[in-house]
Amino acid sequence: MTRPLPDVLASLDAPRVLVVGDIVLDRYLTGVVDRISPEAPIQVLRVEREEERLGCAGSVAHMLAVLGARTTLLGVVGDDDGAARVAALAAGAGVALEAVVDPSRRTAVKTRHLARSHSTDQQVLRVDEETLGPVAAPSAARLVELARGLIEACDAVIVSDYGKGVLAGELLACVLAVAGERDLPIIVDPKGEDFTRYRGASCITPNRTEVQRATGVVVTDLASADAAASVLLEQADLAFALVTLDREGMYLKPRGGEGVHLPTTPREVYDVTGAGDMVVSVLGIALAAGATPVEAASLANVAAGLEVEHVGVVPVTCDEIAARLALGSEGLSAKHVVRTEVAALAERHRAGRRRIVFTNGCFDILHAGHVRYLAEAKAHGDVLIVGLNSDASVQRLKGEGRPLNNEDDRIEVLAALAVVDHVVVFDEDTPTALVQQVLPDVLVKGKDYEGKVVEGRDIVEGRGGKVVLADLHPGRSTTNLVDRIRED
Repeated sequence: MTRPLPDVLASLDAPRVLVVGDIVLDRYLTGVVDRISPEAPIQVLRVEREEERLGCAGSVAHMLAVLGARTTLLGVVGDDDGAARVAALAAGAGVALEAVVDPSRRTAVKTRHLARSHSTDQQVLRVDEETLGPVAAPSAARLVELARGLIEACDAVIVSDYGKGVLAGELLACVLAVAGERDLPIIVDPKGEDFTRYRGASCITPNRTEVQRATGVVVTDLASADAAASVLLEQADLAFALVTLDREGMYLKPRGGEGVHLPTTPREVYDVTGAGDMVVSVLGIALAAGATPVEAASLANVAAGLEVEHVGVVPVTCDEIAARLALGSEGLSAKHVVRTEVAALAERHRAGRRRIVFTNGCFDILHAGHVRYLAEAKAHGDVLIVGLNSDASVQRLKGEGRPLNNEDDRIEVLAALAVVDHVVVFDEDTPTALVQQVLPDVLVKGKDYEGKVVEGRDIVEGRGGKVVLADLHPGRSTTNLVDRIRED
């Protein structure tokens, strides 16, 4: 019998998970494009922010550590500055790094150039620096030696194959054989068209395109997803196959059992980068903690939904998954955040080095002025959190007969805007306490507050943030609309 997902999440504890695969250093250069180069017909990116993160197998290891697993990462790096940065990032993430240094290779580095827009950051260029092909024999032998010992001390193994050569030799066969002898869960994020090389794994997690290349089955609906998953079970001798179907969720097919469709909650998808890593991370920790395949996949589906809502790879915490589960799959919106969870949510964004913008209001009848105001607010950062006055608060501020639209309706309308990332309701007359919880980098109010007290200014500016007074749009206000309706 399948347990409720909150119970599955609570049972995760701190299992030992080994991640084996291609280690990459992800670099992000974010800035503004506001002109064309005089040297060539290309955009000029004026860089404002640089950051580095663990990528590929390193990303999986980092996600596992954030979820609470005791995580070890096994792979190859070069004898260079990139390797030192990987080691520092792993230490900071609480990941035990077992990296074989191969002087004949360079540490793989992916540099993404992103231009800021009103709604989100968009990639304009990616530069890859890497060595492709099998690892040199001495390094390959050392990897196999390390893998044998590490598998003896773990509860699950994740193989993160990005096709860069680390798993091209004996390492993959060793991991599958040794972990198989111990009857450990082995989850594979596959690469290439020949999935028979993963025979003996517990599960592989290809996406729609990958499964088509490997099986020849074009996945267009649940029937074809079932057919493709059935081929995977035979090709790789799996316990179960999990095909990810982007906006349509996932399809799980156990050996000898009926397939299960795990739909996802409709949402505004900003960036699918990291969704696959999130899936295998949650599968790994959940299976290691004793969850069934359906329980583990269902939890992974929720976590992947959280991951795709943001640009780049930002690890998801158990607290955030719990908050999403508390909303229920039929909640008004995945963007609605309960008040008790907003501080943890903001902390997660800060950990991902995302610039938080906060504004607030009643938003009783949403009009063009509101939409322009919110778009301007979002342009000042990466994440826009909107504080929404509760029904009781609106009535105290606006008088009898207001709000015209109830709290749930106002949440739903705000959440439908792409520029709004999160909506949180507050019951006080001012948002000061909520600002203290969010601790935004930017606090936005309308220009009608010029020369007036802006609640929360001292909190924001005291942390080095700023207050922005956004443009107003004459003739566009809820009060004007209400008066015109009443006149008619």
